[in-house]
Amino acid sequence: MARGIVSPMPFVRSLSHLNPWVYLVAAGVFEMGFTSFMKLSHGFERWGYDVCFAVCALLSFGLLNLSTRDLSLGTAYAVWTGIGAFGTAAVGILFFKDPATFWRVVFLTTLIGSIIGLKLVS
Repeated sequence: MARGIVSPMPFVRSLSHLNPWVYLVAAGVFEMGFTSFMKLSHGFERWGYDVCFAVCALLSFGLLNLSTRDLSLGTAYAVWTGIGAFGTAAVGILFFKDPATFWRVVFLTTLIGSIIGLKLVS
């Protein structure tokens, strides 16, 4: 390697040994991203948002895949969809003027409790 050029490989290799829950939470955050960008694309008519959607979707599925190396598929999938569902609902309430009704908040809170429960028993 040429002098002065730093290889990114040690950094990439160090990421491959993270706790699978870190991958899973990141995958859920990127799921929130791809659903939000899907909304912003207005039916995939705005290419900038389309690209952001695709990048977030690929990262989300890739990180979910990494998490399933050490976590059971059922737990990983349930937590991934839970984080994505809760986060997307929160984004909708905060940025897209979705209603924040009492029962919606109650059930979203129940969802977070279920995610925490899965973490505790896995």
